[in-house]
Amino acid sequence: METMSRIKPSVMLLTVEQAAVYLGLARSTLNKWRCHGGGPVFIKMGRAVRYRPEDLETFMSNGAATSTSSY
Repeated sequence: METMSRIKPSVMLLTVEQAAVYLGLARSTLNKWRCHGGGPVFIKMGRAVRYRPEDLETFMSNGAATSTSSY
């Protein structure tokens, strides 16, 4: 049997609503991105969708630009 000292500490996971607030976006935007692609990495656990804060940070960093012509 596994002792508690061997179990990794839980990873902080955000709900869709929390992730939307974190990114400053509408919840519906994240929902559309999950269906059509283009959004941050997410985790699906049964019916629950969760986001890791580090994946949201990576998504924001990848979208950083210095001008609109760089798109």
